[in-house]
This record gives sequence, structure tokens and C-alpha cells, in this order.
Amino acid sequence: MITLLQVATDTVKQLADTANAVKQGVTAAPQEIHFFDLLLKGGWVMIPLGILAFAGLVIFVERYITIRKSSKNEVNLMFQIKQYIHDGRLENAITLCRNTNSPLGRMLEKGLKRIGRPIKDIEGAIENVGKIEVSKLEKNISILGIIAGIAPMLGFVGTIVGVITIFHDVAIKGAIEIGTISGGLYTKMITSASGLIVGIIAYVLYHILNAMVERIILKMETDALEFIDLLEEPGK
Repeated sequence: MITLLQVATDTVKQLADTANAVKQGVTAAPQEIHFFDLLLKGGWVMIPLGILAFAGLVIFVERYITIRKSSKNEVNLMFQIKQYIHDGRLENAITLCRNTNSPLGRMLEKGLKRIGRPIKDIEGAIENVGKIEVSKLEKNISILGIIAGIAPMLGFVGTIVGVITIFHDVAIKGAIEIGTISGGLYTKMITSASGLIVGIIAYVLYHILNAMVERIILKMETDALEFIDLLEEPGK
């Protein structure tokens, strides 16, 4: 009888130990970390990085829409102007350029209004308007290049802050443990990665806008030369 009681007691004790072990295992399971919570672990450096990312996105969207609109409005413009000039309808050509409301349209409008003057004067007027229009297209694009350079540097600042935090926590607790250095490591790695990501994206967006502007500049130069050639034709 005593033996049976002892066996039953041991069995209950083993079951209780197993239950406690399972409970501890569940408690020790790693908690899920959300993306926003992970960013917060980067510390104060994430604030200027977030501002840079937002500013870069706003600039890209605004410039992209503006440049796309400018390029779409220039389709077949030169062909129509040539037709008007050949037909002797100069005022119609000027009105068309004004209504087009595009960099090329404003440039050609200036040239049309100078018809009758020496070709050099017309070329100079077109060139001056072209420079102004290009500067308008390139407005704020250089800021994306600045963001592409500053963001990784801010990430490096976050790395330094994380290392300082690690040494500070170790000095206070007097021991190097994962719990002691984890806060600094989070700051170090998250800010470095965020700075590089923001910088790379800004760099890509900067070159996308520059490529779009370069295509418009090439179109403007080509059509300006064609326009001058048209004026130099006999009988014009």
C-alpha cells in the first residue's frame, strides 16, 4: 500500500514538473516585433531620417508629375508649327505655342515673335528662354542628391550613438551580457540600415528625374535647331 502511494506521488510530481516546464517554454517564446516598434528602437536618429525620406518622396512625386506633363504637351508641336509657317499663318503658330504651355512651346513662341530680326538674335532669344525652362524643370532635383548623401551619414551617426550606448550600459552594469548590449545594437544596426536604404532610394530617384530632364533638353535642342533651319529656308 505504501509503495502504491509513493508511485502515485512520484507520478503526480513528474506531471507537475512537466506542466511547469511547458509553461516556462511558452513564457520564454520570443515575442513578435512589429516593423514600427523596430524603427523606434533606432532612437532619435530615426526622426531626421524620416524627415529626409518624406521630403525626398514629396519632391520626387511633384517633379515627376511636372516633368511628365511637360513632355506630353510637346507631342507633334514642331510638326504643327512647320505647317503654320509654310502656310504663312504666323499668328496661329504663336497662339498654338502659347496654348501648349510647355517648355518647348514657350521657347518656340519667343523665336516666332522674333521673326524678321537677324537669325543670331532669334537664336539668342531661344537659347535664353531654353535656359530658364531647364532651370524650372531642374528645380529641387538637387535636393534629392543632397538627401542621397546625407542619409547614410546620419545612419553612421546612429551607429556611433549605438556604440556609445553599449559602452555606457556595460560600464554601469559591469558585465557584458546580451541584455546589456542589445539596446545599443538595435540603435546601431537599425539606423545604419535605414540610412543606407533612404540614401539608395534617393540616389535612384535623383537619377530617374535627371534622365527625364535630359530627354526633354535633347528634344528642345533638336526642335530649336529644326526651327532655325526652317527660318533659314529660302523664301522665309
